[in-house]
Amino acid sequence: MTQFSVSLDKIAQQLKLEVVYTPRELKDIPIYTADVNRPGLLLTGYDEYFDPTRIQIYGNAEMGYLSTLQEAERRSRIHTLFATKPPALIITRHLTVVHEFIEFASQYGVPVLRTTESTSGFMSALISMLNIELAQRITRHGVLVEVYGEGILILGESGVGKSETAVELVKRGHRLIADDAVELRRVSNRSILGTAPENIRHFIELRGVGIINVARVFGLGAVKMSQEVDLVVELEPWDKNKRYNRTGLESEP
Repeated sequence: MTQFSVSLDKIAQQLKLEVVYTPRELKDIPIYTADVNRPGLLLTGYDEYFDPTRIQIYGNAEMGYLSTLQEAERRSRIHTLFATKPPALIITRHLTVVHEFIEFASQYGVPVLRTTESTSGFMSALISMLNIELAQRITRHGVLVEVYGEGILILGESGVGKSETAVELVKRGHRLIADDAVELRRVSNRSILGTAPENIRHFIELRGVGIINVARVFGLGAVKMSQEVDLVVELEPWDKNKRYNRTGLESEP
């Protein structure tokens, strides 16, 4: 199974994180897991099941606990955390960065960032982003459109009319997400998110016309960056020898 990653720089930019310390450029630091962790138990000395591959989130609870310890013990607990070499430590609520953090972060090469957001709110936003960026994905030949808020993935052989169908829907006020190549990401056990590769985003190809920029021709309201797939429709050429059911409610024996 392919393992995807997202750079710490992209996370910092999207979530507006302040860089306190970094051993190298954030774009060169990959994140591989969508799970995050609060290191409270590790700071108390319990290290069973601790996963050092996760981003560590430091908030009021961790700060409050460390403030109850004597200096030597506090240094030891902080050292234990950084010695596991997590991919990053993010401090929430714009809490004060104690000097031991910078000391051990520098020693073990652990990036330290900070946000003004609350711990729970930030964790929710971070996990949501990581689930999308690190989701398993495939690319399918088809068209993805949003019709009345529902994501419809249109499949079919080349030339069957997928792009023409999408344009007619856009002309009626619906929105295009992707044409020709649809990148599908499994963001959870219940949902698949569709988007377009960046190099063809907002473009659609029509036979006899060429490639058009949907956003420029129909306006920004005619396109969308991504959409959850709710329905899959497969188009096929009309076969005059085949018996079709108009409603689809009857089944042939």
